[in-house]
Amino acid sequence: MLYCFENHALDTDRRELRRDGELVAIAPQVFDILAFLIRNRERVITKDDLIAGIWGGRIVSESALTTRLNGARKAIGDNGEEQRLIKTLPRKGLRFVGDVREQAQATSSPSRDTMAATLGLRDQPSIVVLPFANLSGDPLQDYFTDGIVEDITTELSRFSELFVIARNTSFTYKGRAVDVRTVGRDLGVRYALEGSVRKASKRVRISGQLIDAETGKHIWADRFESSLDDIFELQDQMAHSVVGAIVPKLEQAEIERAKSKPTESLSAYDCFLRGMAGWHAWTRAGHDTALKHFYRSIELDPTFARPYALAAGCFLMRKSTGWVVDRATETAETGRLARLGADLGRSDAVALAWSAHALAHVVGDIKAGVALIDHALQLNPNLAAAWQRSGWIRVYAGECELAIEHLRTAMRLSPLDPQMHLAYSAMAFAHFLLGDLDQSSTWSDRALQIRPDWPVALRVSAMSHALTGRERPKQEAMARLRMLQPSLRLSNLHEQIFLHRPEHMARFVEGMRAAGLPE
Repeated sequence: MLYCFENHALDTDRRELRRDGELVAIAPQVFDILAFLIRNRERVITKDDLIAGIWGGRIVSESALTTRLNGARKAIGDNGEEQRLIKTLPRKGLRFVGDVREQAQATSSPSRDTMAATLGLRDQPSIVVLPFANLSGDPLQDYFTDGIVEDITTELSRFSELFVIARNTSFTYKGRAVDVRTVGRDLGVRYALEGSVRKASKRVRISGQLIDAETGKHIWADRFESSLDDIFELQDQMAHSVVGAIVPKLEQAEIERAKSKPTESLSAYDCFLRGMAGWHAWTRAGHDTALKHFYRSIELDPTFARPYALAAGCFLMRKSTGWVVDRATETAETGRLARLGADLGRSDAVALAWSAHALAHVVGDIKAGVALIDHALQLNPNLAAAWQRSGWIRVYAGECELAIEHLRTAMRLSPLDPQMHLAYSAMAFAHFLLGDLDQSSTWSDRALQIRPDWPVALRVSAMSHALTGRERPKQEAMARLRMLQPSLRLSNLHEQIFLHRPEHMARFVEGMRAAGLPE
C-alpha cells in the first residue's frame, strides 16, 4: 500500500518514505511506527498498542519509545510542539491526524529471471544482505538478529552508489541453505553480505562476510562485539559499524573489476572507476590519469555528477601539493566542475562532499563549501569521506573544535581507511591552529608514518616541532618538504594554503618561518 500525505509518500511494500520524490533516511522501527500509526489513524494508539504492534509485547524502555516517536515526527517534518501530523493526547495515546490518500499497488511480482535480467542492466555495484544466522541458541532471539539485518540493509540503501535488494526480498532466503552464486544470479546482484549474531547475557557479537556473488570469493570478513545495554541503540551502532567497514571494500572491489575489463567495453561508470583507481594512488601521475578518466566519463554521460566532483578534487589535490601548472585556469575549471557536480548530484553525498571541499579550498568559497558539506552529511550521515571533508572545510573556516569532532566521526566510521593520513593531517592542522602543538605534532607524525612524502603533514610537523624546540624532527620534516617542493617559499604559501581567518594564515606563515622556510 502507498500512503500519501502532504508532500510525503510511505511505501509499505518497498519500505520507503519519500518527500517530494526524494528518499528520506528512516530507521526500520521508525518506519514501522509511522506505518502503524497511519494504518490505525481512525483511532487513538496507546503505548501498549505500539509495544504490542511493533515490538511484539517485549519490554521497551520509555526513552527508547520516545526516541523512536521523535524519529517518526522528524522524518515527516513534524515535531512535538506543532504536532501537525502526529498528535499526542495526554494520558490517552497518539493519533495520526494528517489527511491520507491510499493507493493500492499491483500485487503481482516479476519472476526471478525477469528480476535478475532487469537488475543486471544496472551499471553500479549491487548487494543483498542475506538473513543472518542466530547463534544464540534461543529461537526467541530471532527478532534481534532480523533487526540487525534490517538496519544494515536500510543503512546500505542510503548510499547512492549501491543498488540494495530490499529486506522483504532478501528474507525469502531465511532458513534455507543457499549458494551465494545462485542468489546472485536470481537477484542480479554482484555481492552478498552473510553473517551471524550471537547474543549471550549482556554481550552480543556480530560476524559478517562480504562475498563476490559471481565467484563465491570472500572479499572481507570481520566481527563486532559490544555490551548490550540498550538493544535498539546497539542495533544502530552495529549497522553503522558494518556499513562503515564494507562500503570501502565494495568500492575497491568495483575498481578492481573495472581495471580488469578490456578498454573497448568501457562505460561512463567504468571510466569513473578507473579514474578512482588512479585517484587512490595519491600521486601526481595517478591524479593526472584519474583526471583523464573523469573527463572521459563526463563525455560519455554528462549527467553523471560524481566525475565532475572528483575531477574538481584532482585540482584540489594539485593546489594542496604544489602541482598547479596554470593557477587562474585551474581555479576557474575547479569552480566549474565543482558547481556542476553539486548541481547534478543534489542527492549524491559523495559528489556534494568533494564539490564542497574543492569550492572551499581552491575557489575560496567557504559559505558554499559549508552549505554543501552539511547537505551531504544530512543525506548520508554514515559516509566517512563526507565527515572527513567536513573536517577539512571546518579547518579552513576556523571552526577547529568542530573540525576535530567531525574528523573523529570519520575515523570511527572507517577505522581501516587506507587513506587515513588525510584525516590525521587534518587533525594535526586543527590542533596547530588551536595552539595545541603536542597534539599537532603527534597527529602529523602519525600521518607521516603512513605517507612519509605527504606535504600537508610535513608542513604541520615541521611547524609543530619548531615551535616546541624539537630541532631534529623539525629539520627532518623540513628537509623532506624542501626536497618535494624546492620552490616553496613564505611568499608563495598562499598558493597551496587557504585559511579563511587572517589570524590563522598569519600563524601558519610564522610557523613555517620558525621551521626554516625561506622568505
